[in-house]
Amino acid sequence: MQAYADTSTVGHFIDGKATPGQGAQTREVFNPALGTVARHVRLATEQDVNDAVSAARRAFPKWADTPPIRRSRILFKFLELMNAHRDTLAAIITAEHGKVFSDAQGEVARGIDIIEFACGAPQLLKGDYTDQVSTGIDNWTLRQPLGVVAGVTPFNFPCMVPCWMFPVALAAGNTFVLKPSERDPSAAVFMADLLRQAGLPDGVFNVVQGDKLAVDTLIAHPDVMALSFVGSTPIAQSIYERGAQFGKRVQALGGAKNHLVVMPDANVDQAVDALIGAAYGSAGERCMAISVAVLVGDIGDEIVSRVARRARELVVKDGMQADAEMGPVVTREALQRIEGYIGIGVEEGARLVVDGRGYRVPGREEGFFTGATLFDHVRPEMRIYQEEIFGPVLACVRVPDLSSAIDLINDHAFGNGVSCYTSDGGAAREFGRRIQVGMVGINVPIPVPMAWHGFGGWKKSLFGDMHAYGEEGIRFYTKQKSIMQRWSPSIEKGAEFAMPTAK
Repeated sequence: MQAYADTSTVGHFIDGKATPGQGAQTREVFNPALGTVARHVRLATEQDVNDAVSAARRAFPKWADTPPIRRSRILFKFLELMNAHRDTLAAIITAEHGKVFSDAQGEVARGIDIIEFACGAPQLLKGDYTDQVSTGIDNWTLRQPLGVVAGVTPFNFPCMVPCWMFPVALAAGNTFVLKPSERDPSAAVFMADLLRQAGLPDGVFNVVQGDKLAVDTLIAHPDVMALSFVGSTPIAQSIYERGAQFGKRVQALGGAKNHLVVMPDANVDQAVDALIGAAYGSAGERCMAISVAVLVGDIGDEIVSRVARRARELVVKDGMQADAEMGPVVTREALQRIEGYIGIGVEEGARLVVDGRGYRVPGREEGFFTGATLFDHVRPEMRIYQEEIFGPVLACVRVPDLSSAIDLINDHAFGNGVSCYTSDGGAAREFGRRIQVGMVGINVPIPVPMAWHGFGGWKKSLFGDMHAYGEEGIRFYTKQKSIMQRWSPSIEKGAEFAMPTAK
């Protein structure tokens, strides 16, 4: 597959067509492997956001009245186009994010899973019906779309995370405005054009590129009924609180510090494979990456020794090269932040087993590369344990037993994902029941739920009541209406002053 090399300025997609928008301000979009500017992205003005919302508002009544099965047929066509262009989309992701091409292909595949789920939404939009709840009265409920809804998505999954949102929202009859990350903006516009080719009516799906101004405008806009967000915890909490002030429904997924517990009876080969892939895959720039290994009992020395050897052998290079196992991080600022945390870990007294700082790839010397980093004997009070680094840095914590491991994890502010490697079914059951985390893996390193189950953490990893996609997504993007009806013209009872009861 050829690398994506389009140098055109990336604009918006509003009311069924690509547009540069009203503003002239742009931002640089880098190729992380080269460390050079690849293209620019337009930043939306307040008027651009208003135009997108207005287009979505105009399109909503007709789209909401479109039978669900006809909406699904358009999504089926979009699904076909996504499958046909999955490698092109993956190349776009690698070019702007830096993750290796095979990982980008996996991201697109997981996005496609959600589209497949959304195609079956008519089944989930059915209401409930009760005949004769009272004499001559029937009662039923139905689910109706909210109206214009918006999504604000992060740089680390420019295809998959938007697909957590808009296919479900569209299937439910809403219209959508997407504000993707300005660091890798091209995937969103590419998918918008595929939706257009699939026959989606103008205005039903819109993309506005931009920064904080665009997000603030969406939050405050009176015609935006709900907003989904994925990003860091401070911003997630702020968006949740501000959205509530404007009376919006908000689903805000925040940060993570995912732990992987290795019990003394674990299969060591499997555990080491899991730690290498989950800690260093996508250069650790995943909300479900494993950033803490909790080593129980006397297994710690062997695990650290074997992970260290594998980390030093990791193939780090341009993600479009077939043998690459880890690519660069997304920006120079991200690289500086990650390597700054490594320095903090050394200052705090953690044992630096493998130091990834200063990594250079031949022919890509200006790229945003850092190697795999491994710390041992990390203590819970250290910043490298408490804070989300979002890079290829694995911290090992030693604990004496399973109960201590559970207490350690439950005491952490984040509760996104967790895993436990063990051969003991009883220990696995206790772990799964007691752990205060939203997504749990038993001998599975990255327990991202499938499309029909839904994604979401606990504690400071999620602000809002509902998880992303799955049936939770259908509930988030719809509101329930209850209808009670009587057709009894022959019954003349006169005025009723008591609360209706079943009689």
